[in-house]
Amino acid sequence: MPPAIRKKSAAPPSPAVRAAAQQAEIFRRSRKDRAMEIAQDYVEAIADLSVRLGEARVVDLARRLGVTHVTVNRTLARLKSAGYVNTKPYRAIFLTDAGRTLAEECKRRHETVVAFLRSLGISERVAEMDAEGIEHHVSPETLAAFERGLKKSG
Repeated sequence: MPPAIRKKSAAPPSPAVRAAAQQAEIFRRSRKDRAMEIAQDYVEAIADLSVRLGEARVVDLARRLGVTHVTVNRTLARLKSAGYVNTKPYRAIFLTDAGRTLAEECKRRHETVVAFLRSLGISERVAEMDAEGIEHHVSPETLAAFERGLKKSG
């Protein structure tokens, strides 16, 4: 290409621009993680309510999760578009195959974390409370280590 037609290459971004982009990526990841944590809590609750009561309704979810009906309805709309639930106005809420799979994975993680904490001598109540936060953030590597530790301790 002749010199007059070549495009100038852009200057590399400044350190401040790179730092801002990195910070933005951290916040995007954090928001995505929080959204997934909420999805996990909802599908777990829907699965549990379906077993205990035969169905899950908005009023039951609101009571169980300590949120308003409006919050439940907004979250269910997001879960429906993500393919985790099927809903109809004034009817029960049903998990899709993907929702059931996610609920089962969440329940297994929760049970593993509780069992591990209990194996350390943590009380049932505290282990349940702590597991509710840990289960969403524990890496597969750490969860596998918890499982190995539980197998060793019998």
